[in-house]
Amino acid sequence: MLISVNPKNPQPRLIQRVAQILQDGGTIAYPTDTYYGIGCDIMNKKSIEKIYRLKQRSQKKPFSFICSDLKNISQYAKVSNYAYKTMKRLLPGPYTFVLEGSKLVPKIMLTRRKTVGIRVPGHPICLALVKQLGHPIISTSATLPDGEVLSDPCMIHEALGAQVDIVIDGGPVPGQPSSVVSLIEDRPEVIRVGLGNVTIFQ
Repeated sequence: MLISVNPKNPQPRLIQRVAQILQDGGTIAYPTDTYYGIGCDIMNKKSIEKIYRLKQRSQKKPFSFICSDLKNISQYAKVSNYAYKTMKRLLPGPYTFVLEGSKLVPKIMLTRRKTVGIRVPGHPICLALVKQLGHPIISTSATLPDGEVLSDPCMIHEALGAQVDIVIDGGPVPGQPSSVVSLIEDRPEVIRVGLGNVTIFQ
């Protein structure tokens, strides 16, 4: 199913409808401030396994996930004063921050080092979804098994329509990855340079 949602002022009834699908164990494709993402409720193991199969990805490589704000992040990760100040300055925005996961994070979402990748994208649709659902949602780019990025919702619907329950058309997105920065032990390390400015860490 393909639905159009206003990217600046997402319609509450449509957000509720999509959040209900997530709550029921569904998978979705949705816009972010970088790529279109594929996601599900991080508390639903079966849905997470479905996305691993769709992406043909090893479960040893956990997905990052979207939180709605800094307060929400502090529930799912250990946030030092340094990490809090850093993220407060840069979020919402095109960054993925690597932090130590809290006990609330399901094991399937943790790396061997018990770390997590967390995003707060500058996009009203995904933030509204997380708030409505009450849990973070998985964030992994909508790609084909060969790695081709699907940047258009109609293409996603055509290519993955049978494998996701709903595709949200929220208009065009930049189509570039987020910058990934580890803040473990308050030692910032740039893991990937993407859309977010990382010069402050170098």
